[in-house]
Amino acid sequence: MPAAPRSSGKAMAAAAVVVTMLLSTAAVAAAQHDYGDALHKCILFFEGQRSGRLPPDQRVRWRRDSGLHDGAAAGVDLTGGYYDAGDNVKFGFPMAFTATLMSWGLIDFGRSFGPHKEEARKAVRWATDYLMKATARPNTVYVQVGDAFRDHSCWERPEDMDTPRTVYRVDPSHPGSDVAAETAAALAAASIVFRDSDPAYSKRLLDRAVAVFEFADKHRGPYSSSLHAAVCPCYCDYSGYQDELLWGAAWLHKASRRREYREYIKRNEVVLGASEAINEFGWDNKHAGINVLISKEVLMGKDEYFQSFRVNADNFICTLLPGISNHPQIQYSPGGLLFKVGSSNMQHVTQLSFLLLAYSNYLSHAGGRVSCGSSSASPAQLRRVAKRQVDYILGDNPLRMSYMVGYGARFPRRIHHRASSIPSVAAHPARIGCKAGAAYYASPAPNPNLLVGAVVGGPTDASDAFPDARAVFQQSEPTTYINAPLMGLLAYFSAHPNPADSGGD
Repeated sequence: MPAAPRSSGKAMAAAAVVVTMLLSTAAVAAAQHDYGDALHKCILFFEGQRSGRLPPDQRVRWRRDSGLHDGAAAGVDLTGGYYDAGDNVKFGFPMAFTATLMSWGLIDFGRSFGPHKEEARKAVRWATDYLMKATARPNTVYVQVGDAFRDHSCWERPEDMDTPRTVYRVDPSHPGSDVAAETAAALAAASIVFRDSDPAYSKRLLDRAVAVFEFADKHRGPYSSSLHAAVCPCYCDYSGYQDELLWGAAWLHKASRRREYREYIKRNEVVLGASEAINEFGWDNKHAGINVLISKEVLMGKDEYFQSFRVNADNFICTLLPGISNHPQIQYSPGGLLFKVGSSNMQHVTQLSFLLLAYSNYLSHAGGRVSCGSSSASPAQLRRVAKRQVDYILGDNPLRMSYMVGYGARFPRRIHHRASSIPSVAAHPARIGCKAGAAYYASPAPNPNLLVGAVVGGPTDASDAFPDARAVFQQSEPTTYINAPLMGLLAYFSAHPNPADSGGD
């Protein structure tokens, strides 16, 4: 599990070659990828991350049932859900964010998923079924299963894990507005995904989202304080819980159309800092996502009430466009990769690219452009920058390698992932203990099990370098929240491979 994505303020001017590469149609059109195949694999990755009893249609066959007694010691059923990355802990905060982003992709680009739409919905439901269990008790959200420190001292398959499956929760005495509001956002967003295909499930999701958000708002406080020893430094909330409250309200407004959430957003816009840190978007900081999401209301002519969010969204988008803004926290490598100082860089690449695409979609429908001071950018320009990042991931980079396992001729073979790096139960039925797995961790050999579709952390600086080494987890570990926004991006480009010609989905 990667360390928290902290970005420094050190500026690095983007080279002119990068500007040309990112904004010219010719450079983007240089290669064509099978985005549909990449989408299929991107979704398949989530099956490799499943915890619990695996269903009969499980396609990642080298995985087996795991965590079948999760929650039992606390008298609650917490089986299922996803392992967030290469370890065996279930972290509720990034899992909920993952579900929210997967749902957003389906909501905005559902028609582009084509034959992959149902498997994408199944990926969302594996998360939301778990989140429904985690919120079944009123005024309580179970936010983690597993002792991260004990788990990280072992290298073992999830099928063999014998480290404590300690259960952690937030409640009125131990508030966690951030994780609870993110969970509410996930449930609300998913309720839209299932509105037509399963109306009864959709209603249950929305009803629960309403209750969980009410708890998050009424009992305010960061879960990093209530559960500091358990969740820090892995998934500490560095940005505070205020952004999640706005984020949760925004998704509840979108899902329910209830006036109370509209009023909540406007009433708390300044108090909860809607305009703060808008250059960030990820499991920790939702500010940029809030502004892009709410801006759709303005761009579609539905709510001028939220005009300030549109201004914030424009300001954010401008920071991502090379040649228009040299924002100190947004940089590009010579090969064209967006990067922010820190680890697991591909989370920034996919999450920020998704916001570029979503905003371009809203602008296209409204016939609008992004205002960047004395200049402006068209929706097509935004799509080109997003597509350039997707193409970099799929192999258009100086190393000519795909950062998605199983896609292309060359891809990472030694990813930082326990289940992938240790022989499967089918190949090695005998248990492999906590310390016995260390030999596989240290081995220079490729992983025996392909975690198809996994996108690793990738290059973390301006060098475009990648060591393909298990020990360098900052670069070689995949996470669910790298893949989650990539689903929507790949779906869109599979249906609209030429961003200059395509409009909204």
